[in-house]
Amino acid sequence: MSSTLVSPTHYHQRRRLAQAISILLAVLVPAIGLFRIDPSAGALVVLDRQVWFADFFLIAGLWIMLLSALVMLYSTAGTVFCGWVCPQNILAEWANHMTHRLLGKRAEVSLEGNAPIVAAAKNRALNWTLLALAFLGASLLFGLIPLFYFYPPATVWSFVTWRADPKLAGSLHWIYAVFVLIIFIDVAVIRHFWCRFACVYRVWQHSFRTRETLHVSYDASRSGECEKCNYCVTSCFIDIDPRKTAIYDSCINCGECIDACNRLHAKKQVPGLLRFEVGERREQKESRIHFRNNMVSLNSRGSWMAVIGVLGASLFLWGLWTWEPFHLAAYRAEVQATHTNLDYRIAVTNKRYQPGTIHLSVEGLAPGDYHLSDSTLALAAAGRASAILSLSDQLPHGLHAFTVLATSPEGWQSRFPIQHFSEQHQER
Repeated sequence: MSSTLVSPTHYHQRRRLAQAISILLAVLVPAIGLFRIDPSAGALVVLDRQVWFADFFLIAGLWIMLLSALVMLYSTAGTVFCGWVCPQNILAEWANHMTHRLLGKRAEVSLEGNAPIVAAAKNRALNWTLLALAFLGASLLFGLIPLFYFYPPATVWSFVTWRADPKLAGSLHWIYAVFVLIIFIDVAVIRHFWCRFACVYRVWQHSFRTRETLHVSYDASRSGECEKCNYCVTSCFIDIDPRKTAIYDSCINCGECIDACNRLHAKKQVPGLLRFEVGERREQKESRIHFRNNMVSLNSRGSWMAVIGVLGASLFLWGLWTWEPFHLAAYRAEVQATHTNLDYRIAVTNKRYQPGTIHLSVEGLAPGDYHLSDSTLALAAAGRASAILSLSDQLPHGLHAFTVLATSPEGWQSRFPIQHFSEQHQER
C-alpha cells in the first residue's frame, strides 16, 4: 500500500515553535504598547494609546473582534489553544520533561494522585536540588511576564536591577513574590491537574465544540495493527486514550499521539492509525460527502460570526479614527485655599506616550476680563498639566458664557464651554 507519510515530528516541532512564539508574544504585546494596563493613569493602553471608558468604540470593537475570533477558533479547531499556545500547558510539559530527566521517566506527577516513582540511580540529593533550582529559576523568569502588562520595559528593567524608579509601586516586590510562589507551586505540584479539573477556560472552549470540530480520529478498520500496543496512550501527557476521543474530553489537540503512531508505523512504510479530522467519523466511502457536509456546516456557523467580527473591526477602526490624543477639562478652583470663586483650573491630560505641547486661549471674553496663568502647556508622556484662568472682579452682574480652546501643533483641538455667573452688583 502506497501512501504519503506524515513526518514523525511534524506536529511536535511545529507545536514547540508555536509555544515559543506565544511566550515571545506574551512579552512583546505589552512591551511595544499593543495592549497593557497603565496603573498610574488607571487606563488601558491599546496601540500605545491610553483608552478610557469614554473611548467606547475602541473598547467595544476590540472585545467584539477578540470574542468573535475566539469563538471561530473554538468552533473549528477546538482546544488547539490549550495544546499549542496555553502557558499553563507549556510550563507543565517543561516541568514533566525536567522531572523525567533528573528523576527518571516514571517520576510522573500523576493525575490519579499516585506518588512518583524515582529511579534508584537518580534518587540523589544533587538531582533533587537541580530540579528545585530549575523550578525556582523558571518561576523567577515567568513571574516577570505579568509585570510587563502594568509597566513599560524600562521600569521592569529598573525593578530587575533594583534601581530606584518613581513609577514602581512600593509593594511590587511582594506582588512579584506572590507570582513566583504561584508559578513554583504550579510547576512543582499542580501541572496538568489544573487543565483537567480546574480550568474554566477549558469549559468555555467546550461550549463551542461540535461534532464537526477538529479532533483526533482513529482508523478502526486497521485496529488489528495496534493489538497489545499502547504507544499512543503512553505518549499522551493528559492520560487519555486517543483512539476513543469524544466531543467533550480532555484532549488538547497537541498531535503527540499522531506523531507517536506515525513513528511506529514508519518502519512498515505505512501511515499511522491516528490523524486530525474535522467532523464525525464515517466509513471511508462516505468521506467525500462527509467532508462537504462539514464544510457547509462550518460555513453556516462562521457566517454570522464573520458579520459580528466585521462589526467589531468597524467599531475599532472608527474608535481609532475618532480617538483624541489629549483630554481637556475645566472646573472651579475655589476648593483650593489659594483661589477664589473667580478662578478656574484648566487641566489637560496627555493620552499618548510621547511628550506634547498644548496652546490655550479663551473665546467669548474681552482680553481685560480674564488672566491666563499659562498659555502654553508642556506635557510629559502620559502626563498632566494645568493652568489657572482668573476672571476679572469687574465682570458685570449676570451670566457670562465663554469657551476654553486647546490646540496642539499637530492639529488637534478641543473646546470646553463654561458658564460663569458674576455676582458683581450693577451700578445704579
